[in-house]
Amino acid sequence: MRAFVFDKYQQPLHAADVAEPAMGDHDVLVRAVAAGVNQLDEKLRAGEFKAILPYRTPVVLGHDVAGTVIGTGASVTGFAPGDQVFARPRDGRIGTFAERIAIDEADVARIPATINPVEAASLPLVALTAWQALVVRGRVQPGQKVLIHAGAGGVGSIAIQLAAHLGAHVATTASAQNADFVRDLGAEVVIDYRTQDFERELSGYDLVLDSLGGENLEKSLRVLRPGGTAIGISGPPDPAFAKAANLNPLVRLAIAGLSRKIRRQARRLGVNYEFLLMAADGDQLRQISALVDAGALRPVVARTFSFDETPQALEALATGGLRGKVVVTVP
Repeated sequence: MRAFVFDKYQQPLHAADVAEPAMGDHDVLVRAVAAGVNQLDEKLRAGEFKAILPYRTPVVLGHDVAGTVIGTGASVTGFAPGDQVFARPRDGRIGTFAERIAIDEADVARIPATINPVEAASLPLVALTAWQALVVRGRVQPGQKVLIHAGAGGVGSIAIQLAAHLGAHVATTASAQNADFVRDLGAEVVIDYRTQDFERELSGYDLVLDSLGGENLEKSLRVLRPGGTAIGISGPPDPAFAKAANLNPLVRLAIAGLSRKIRRQARRLGVNYEFLLMAADGDQLRQISALVDAGALRPVVARTFSFDETPQALEALATGGLRGKVVVTVP
């Protein structure tokens, strides 16, 4: 079958003929209709995450898919051929930039009834990231103050909606041209990152979801109330993540070193820092699907590309300025 792969880290994505997916007893075989494109795809290709997400090259890239079930393993009970599904396949089994993919049924959910497959393909990774940050880790409650950086982007556009649904007071950073867009999603306070310093404008926040890292993350610690939490999805990874991921001792030591500065700053301020690398979860996708069908969440598709244009779709992420997600359509 046809797929898009990279042969070595930092080398370009290109089309290739690859073997048909190997099916396990608990797998569903999905014919792709659309695949979402994520910053994680580019970070993986660039080798930024190879210490914590090691893959043997060549790698079929892609972390989001929507499509039709065309086969099931012997032990699958929840799905049948013809079902319309979406998923973020678990780490180690990615590869949605392909015509077909086998996915563990535990990672799969049915597409929300009120959206199409292209919209569905835009959701899994970003919606699961928002859910795991705000619901699972942050336990956001009504009335709490939540800051979401890059509110017009893939994660941000869903996280704003979810935080507002949870009853939070939501602030976000965005460009002036996207101010009305993020307000429409549910943001009550919009900071123009080009002309305003969010650290000067905001204080007393319960939770910050940071997708930028670096200085932006350091400043985010200083807008938290005592005991508040900054959750970083860009890094640096922390020792708690390394332990949960069962990484080898040398990698754990390196990760502890990478995150020492930000953890020390957090302790000094009396706040918390946590790194989040979202995990595949079909049950959470089903809860997200219900929110979509109830009108609480809506997918935001910035642009679509044809399957042949998958490398260009990945490159489009680097240009910035997109509202929501880039999606590839598969013939």
